[in-house]
Amino acid sequence: MKKHLLLIFGLISILGCSISKGSFSKSEFKLITAADSLTPMRVYKITNKNDSLLLRTKSTYIKPDSNNAIQQKFVKRLYTTVRDSMSMGVGIAAPQVGVLKNIIWVQRFDKENFPFEVYFNPKITEYSNKKQKVREGCLSIPNRTDTLNSRSQIIKIEYDASNAEHKTETIEGFTAVIFQHEIDHLNGILYLDHLKKEMKDAGNKNN
Repeated sequence: MKKHLLLIFGLISILGCSISKGSFSKSEFKLITAADSLTPMRVYKITNKNDSLLLRTKSTYIKPDSNNAIQQKFVKRLYTTVRDSMSMGVGIAAPQVGVLKNIIWVQRFDKENFPFEVYFNPKITEYSNKKQKVREGCLSIPNRTDTLNSRSQIIKIEYDASNAEHKTETIEGFTAVIFQHEIDHLNGILYLDHLKKEMKDAGNKNN
């Protein structure tokens, strides 16, 4: 009898670990389930101290699961947020709505009809030495845009698709900038950090 009970408890423990892997925290769950999937989430801003602390925190791995209702709801709400008339961004990362998971939406200007696509656990594996000059803004940095000269023209990425298939892809031009911007968010980096470095480097050259 004791052996059977130990076996049952062991199975429960194993299942518990597999279910919790990549799951949302209690606070994230509360944010996601606070409204329906057609309701935008609040975008975190650097002008708010608590928001800023979260935006500076690295996100974590999440396993794509089409059967996970909460995950699917979050993906939809994140899309609704970036397409909201108050935001109208070209990309968004999960930390921008208070969820520290590696999920981003990117508008693919390099594809027909400029579709929005979702990416899980995206990473940049290669950066071209050739840079591009581009003006950037951010939903989390209100009322400001700046010109950066340090974004790579071409990048190579790897990511998990929504069906959990692992993929690699080469991205060029402005779409590559969006990926660099959003993946930075997953690492707690803002475009202002790049701007600051550019200004510092320029200052060193002039000295």
